[in-house]
Amino acid sequence: MDSLGTSQDPAAPGARTDRVKPVSAVVFDLDGVLVDSFAVMREAFRTAYAEVVGDGEAPFKEYERHLGRYFPDIMRIMGLPLEMEAPFVRESYRLAHLVAVFEGVPEMLRELRAHGIRLAVATGKSGPRARSLLEQLGLLDLFTVVIGSDEVDQPKPAPDIVLKALDVLGSDPKHTVMIGDAVTDLVSARGAGVAAIAALWGESDSQTLLAENPDVALRNPSELLEVCIGTSRTS
Repeated sequence: MDSLGTSQDPAAPGARTDRVKPVSAVVFDLDGVLVDSFAVMREAFRTAYAEVVGDGEAPFKEYERHLGRYFPDIMRIMGLPLEMEAPFVRESYRLAHLVAVFEGVPEMLRELRAHGIRLAVATGKSGPRARSLLEQLGLLDLFTVVIGSDEVDQPKPAPDIVLKALDVLGSDPKHTVMIGDAVTDLVSARGAGVAAIAALWGESDSQTLLAENPDVALRNPSELLEVCIGTSRTS
């Protein structure tokens, strides 16, 4: 069966999200959802590993499995030195000009805003780094709030970061969706009582995300418009 074939399929736009209509707010993860930062992330991770750990291949594949979490938490899970954070952040800033916005994202965000839907970012990055990147890309002003993992008591997969976004947005979780490209995003969304949407257009492991049984899975940013306002085309 085609993955977009029926309204019962979680990969169909709008599947199992009727309960949140009307949608009043959307909370976005950043990397892999709004921006394609994987190449920069790989290079920053490799450089940090070489500087702090030394020779050998940087275990980026394992790092990818923990995306969505705060960098220091990933280091603890992987048993890597926390000292890797400083060069990783340094290189991420240095290479930020190479980060690209996914095609269709700016138009999608502006269309949501035009329909009165409030927007937030809840990211595994630190708040200052996320806001700096979004400002550089010309997207920062489209969001009511951008929250980093360093700005909550417990980062994803805990619900704290989504709950903080809901508080700032003044949005009822029953009318809010969160979209992310990692299992940690979906778990955080559900913990906060909002609909969990999987973004499948980046480099995330689609099978792993679908196995988490998201409320809906989307293969293109514009499909979020169908979930939220009933159309997949921007004006």
